[in-house]
Formats: sequence, structure tokens, C-alpha cells
Amino acid sequence: MTRHLLSIDDVSADDIAKLFATAAEMHDVQKREVKKLPALRGRTVINLFFEDSTRTRSSFEIAGKWLSADVINLSAKGSSASKGESLRDTVLTVTAMGVDGLVMRHSASGAAHQVAGWLDIPVVNAGDGMHEHPTQALLDCYTLQRQLGGPGSLEGKRIAIVGDLTHSRVFRSNVKALGKLGASVVAVAPPTLMPAGIAEWAKADGFATSYDLDAVLPEVDAVMMLRVQRERMSGGYFPTSREYTVGYGLTRPRLGLLRDGAPILHPGPMNRGLEISPEAADAASSRILDQVSAGVAIRMSVLYHLLAGEESA
Repeated sequence: MTRHLLSIDDVSADDIAKLFATAAEMHDVQKREVKKLPALRGRTVINLFFEDSTRTRSSFEIAGKWLSADVINLSAKGSSASKGESLRDTVLTVTAMGVDGLVMRHSASGAAHQVAGWLDIPVVNAGDGMHEHPTQALLDCYTLQRQLGGPGSLEGKRIAIVGDLTHSRVFRSNVKALGKLGASVVAVAPPTLMPAGIAEWAKADGFATSYDLDAVLPEVDAVMMLRVQRERMSGGYFPTSREYTVGYGLTRPRLGLLRDGAPILHPGPMNRGLEISPEAADAASSRILDQVSAGVAIRMSVLYHLLAGEESA
């Protein structure tokens, strides 16, 4: 691995395999009565979030604490950033206190890369605008791999990613991660929610696109539904919520189109009744809560490899 985790581009297929192997060991910690490992004892990690988050921030906090690190959570609403302080001054001030690692989420694409250039400590991108969310993609692939048969099981598999692709950093990271693990991706969305230039991008990165969800579902080994990100929309991307659900929601009738046991994923938070029905979210093949559990294990693995690495191996 590189010094930072800012993008899936920072990890190779071998790096991902190592992260997954470590995550499998970290996953076992969740079953223990005492959920503590000494790997990061004496290290301090700052979770600096400029956007709202439940799953990502809490899982990074749990991951750090279970590795015995001292974890401090900061949000823009409670920091000097709300008084007009620049991003550069905020991160330099925080890291001047002697912290060992920074986990950051920001609404601006590329913010994590910019911050990594200012600091001499490891930086983990917890989501930057519509750019990338690397740890989410890693936990998604880890969840799929465990469900589909273990290491190497994603090779040759076909995965559908459905929904608001235009605004999704999860989609951008997953296309890269799944490709590195040998899976093929088909991206499904209405024309208004397909990113600009996706035809050239798909050709370059080797994934497919489709506007027809009903035709795609019987052909895939797993489906990942993406949240409709209304907070990032400033126009009419689809006529009504009902029409979106009819065309691109994973409804009860569409469950019958999936192969038996095909995993259903969603990075959360879900808009139940919009992109995913309650029947799909709670189906026996739904792996949404497994993703949450995997998130802690993967983030423990990432923090371990970036902050402890070979010295604690």
C-alpha cells in the first residue's frame, strides 16, 4: 500500500488481498467478549468529517478503538471551519497536536488528495464529494467475496450497480475495485443519472452500461442498489419518485428476476420505497447488515496497515 488511502488507485489487487486477509482476522474480534487488540496503542487518530455520516464515522471510530488507538471525532459544525477557517488551516492545526493519522470526509471532490499533500501523516479518504469512497468499495467487495465463495470468488462474476450513478462516489470506487478483483460491472441508471462521458469511461475501464434494469437482473451474480442523492440534485433528474421506482427500483416483483441467492447490497442510508423496497432490503439474500459489519473489519485492516504496518506484523 501507499502511505495514504485516497483512492482505489492507491491499492493493487495484491494489496486488496492483504487487506481482506487482515480484515478476516479483525472480523473475528467482533465475536469476542473483549473486543480489543493492542496494535495501535499509543496512536491518535482524528476523524474529521465535513459532511454528515452515521455508518462511516462510527465504524472508523469503533475500528480505531478496537485497535486501542485514541480516537477523536471532529465535525465541521463544531469546529472553527464553521467560523470561516480554511481547510488548510483546520487540518494543519489539528495535526500540529501530534496526531498519527487523519480520516477525512469532505463535500469537495479532491479534498483528501489536497490535504494529503499538506500533511506528513497517513490520510484516509472517507468520501470526497462525487469522487471516491475507497473503504466503502473495499467493504462491498469483501462482503461479496465472503458471500460468493471466498478469495478469488469474484473472478468472472457479473455485478450490477444500479441507481444514481452521477452523484455516487461509491460507484466510482466500486468500478475500480471490482475490476481489480476480476469481476465485470454493468452500470444501470436512467439517462439523466448516467455520468457525463460514461461511454468513453466504460470503454476505457471495461464495464458495461444499460438503461434496462429488468433485462440486466437475470444475468448478474449480485446487485448493488445506490441511494438517490437528493441533496446533491439541483434539477429534475426524474419526473416523480414513483416513476423512478417503477423504472429503477428493486421492487418486490423484481426480486423474482434475480438468480437464487444473488446477494443484494446497498451502501446506505437507504430510501426505502424509492430505490429499494422493504421486501428487498429485508430479503434473505440481503447483505446490507453484513456490509455494516464488514465496514468495521475493513477499516480496522486499513488503519492497521497504514499506522502499524510491518512493525506490528
